[in-house]
Amino acid sequence: AGSQLREIFDKINNLLSGKAVQSGGRTVSVTQHPQGLDFVYYKLAEKFVNQGEEEVASHRDAAFPIAVVASGIWEIHPRVGDLFLAHLHKKCPYSVPFYPALKEGTSMEDYQRMLGYQVKDSKMEEQDHFLKRMSGMIRLYAAIIQLRWPYGNKQGTHPHGLNHGWRWLAQMLNMEPLADVTATLLFDFLEVCGNALMKQYQVQFWKMMLLIREDYFPRIEAITSSGQMGSLMRFKQFLEECLQQKEIPLPKGALQSSFWRS
Repeated sequence: AGSQLREIFDKINNLLSGKAVQSGGRTVSVTQHPQGLDFVYYKLAEKFVNQGEEEVASHRDAAFPIAVVASGIWEIHPRVGDLFLAHLHKKCPYSVPFYPALKEGTSMEDYQRMLGYQVKDSKMEEQDHFLKRMSGMIRLYAAIIQLRWPYGNKQGTHPHGLNHGWRWLAQMLNMEPLADVTATLLFDFLEVCGNALMKQYQVQFWKMMLLIREDYFPRIEAITSSGQMGSLMRFKQFLEECLQQKEIPLPKGALQSSFWRS
């Protein structure tokens, strides 16, 4: 509910502002240790990224309530935003977007980690699980860039707004696609913030969508094997429907004004 989200936001904001906060049955404050605030900034940013990787990966709609809190905290405490991006880029290089190349002298295990895979006891995680985590983080990022905390400073600008989403999209299309990953993440990204980008960039946005369909989609198709067709077909259907209707629907789970009255 909106009221619960406000409570969570206020608690985090109070903690970062040096006020005493109740947690786990005791009172804590960042002023109790000289590095207290730095530590909390770091852990909070990590926690937001983990929520994308775990919560949003399992429950897609969770992207919006988490993102609106993250965006509001970022606006008041810019350090959290810098650290959020650092954690996000490390865990999900596709959020830069960047596809790490295998360098001489790098072990296969280290390279898999650089690509964002979890490797335990020399065993790499399943592709499905990997894609699900990457999707969760991209969805959270796509939600953050379009949302602002509704009770904040109305005069200020978004600390990391839609222009970053536009840049991400343009950079993705300038890179050679990767089987499975590119189609999955473009679909996730456009499903979450396509509506906001469409409103902001209008004609330019539709030119970009046409470019994806006419030029970039065939390039993804060319490198996709028959076993990886699922994500590609989902993306194709989404593109076709949006271009046909000249409309990108509001994402499922988007926070309506009525939410804040709950």
